[in-house]
Amino acid sequence: MNKTISVLVDRLNGLMPKTAIVLGSGLGALGDELRDAVRIPYEQLEGFPHSGVSGHAAEVVAGYWGDTPILMLSGRAHYYEKADASVMRAPLEALHGLGVKRLLLTNAAGSLREDMPPGSVMQITDHINFSGSNPLFGEPSDRRFVGLTNAYDATMRQQMSSAAERAGVALHQGVYMWFSGPSFETPAEIRMARVLGADAVGMSTVPEVILARFLGLEVAAASVVTNLAAGMSGTEISHSETKEMAPLGGKRLAAVLREMLAG
Repeated sequence: MNKTISVLVDRLNGLMPKTAIVLGSGLGALGDELRDAVRIPYEQLEGFPHSGVSGHAAEVVAGYWGDTPILMLSGRAHYYEKADASVMRAPLEALHGLGVKRLLLTNAAGSLREDMPPGSVMQITDHINFSGSNPLFGEPSDRRFVGLTNAYDATMRQQMSSAAERAGVALHQGVYMWFSGPSFETPAEIRMARVLGADAVGMSTVPEVILARFLGLEVAAASVVTNLAAGMSGTEISHSETKEMAPLGGKRLAAVLREMLAG
């Protein structure tokens, strides 16, 4: 890990971002907004995953958003790729080692609410881990008992809400439920998720929240809604739909994050 951090420090050439963003499906274009961007392929960073999911790049992008130094992880690996919930541990440990303090997570999600259609943006206020897994399985220290009562930082959430208001973007609030994937949920599972209090469903993010809190990072997260969940629209869900619809909500989320972070 020290080697990976050394490579990042060398390549970033004095850039010291305190905020990092993980870009979800179809949101990689956000990296194009950074000024004086440095791009480092994951394959050059020991321990970084090589995502096998179309719509996900595999590179670190760092530069300036306005006057604010930002680091973006363009692409993530998922639990369902190798049945490893800790697959993003090495990248997040590297961010922590670089001195990153705040982590913003983004994803594509299915909506359980008719008032939150495709193209909407939802700030995650809490989550439900329905996967049966945890990225801290096997962690030997007592640090594995991570408290998640305040998993989503109240200050960052308020900053995101205020930024959305200034940007004129409707920012929904809701609970995200993590399913393991890679198959999409059934209509019965969606009815169950709604009863349990979920507003959106997806196959990522929650392991990263747990790891980030384990490392002491402050966390905020937002979902771009790409589809209504199974059984709500009368049509089958597909990954191609996710990739097609993500940029629509991604533009709205970009406006929020730009207002929140560009400074």
